[in-house]
Amino acid sequence: MDRVRAKLIDVRVPTSPRGAVLVLHGGGDRPGSPPVSPTQLSVLRMVPVARRIARAGRGALAVHRLLNSHRGWDAETTPVADATWALGRVRERYGDVPVCLVGHSLGGRAALLAGSAAGVAGVVALNPWVYADEAAHTDLAGRRVLVVHGTDDRIADPRRARRVVADLERRGVDATMVEVAGGKHAMLARGAEFERRTADFAVEVLR
Repeated sequence: MDRVRAKLIDVRVPTSPRGAVLVLHGGGDRPGSPPVSPTQLSVLRMVPVARRIARAGRGALAVHRLLNSHRGWDAETTPVADATWALGRVRERYGDVPVCLVGHSLGGRAALLAGSAAGVAGVVALNPWVYADEAAHTDLAGRRVLVVHGTDDRIADPRRARRVVADLERRGVDATMVEVAGGKHAMLARGAEFERRTADFAVEVLR
């Protein structure tokens, strides 16, 4: 059966943006490999994040949300491929503007792994589900990286994220990890802090 194609959803589309932000959702596998639904919770959680970035950009940043071609992460097609596809659409639409990737959970992992693509200036990973050796699989030289992780996340281990950030720093990458006290995986508790830090970082990177 053919995969459903990934889709970009416009949040803010200025006439001549100085930069663009791609917002990547999370979401794990489900039995039967159902397609991504615009109403699934992992997708909806990124709506206020994208809107906060759009407001902070004051009309100077193009902001788009990506709906992945399928849920979860498998050996055949990963969210990295969808993010790479979306970066291509951004280049077609806006030219060589710098891009900031923002992802949550597996979307955070995808943002980190897709961050080596041409034109990416920064990456924000929110409660990213990563392996401890993730930094070895991507070249983020010249990019700025921010990881925001809740201390009470029981799905994505903050210790793994901390290891990834430390490895990136050892490789000379400008990488920072901010811990949100009491924050959990869904970013509902202390959600405003996740959103504020993300928006501030994206605006600064694309200034």
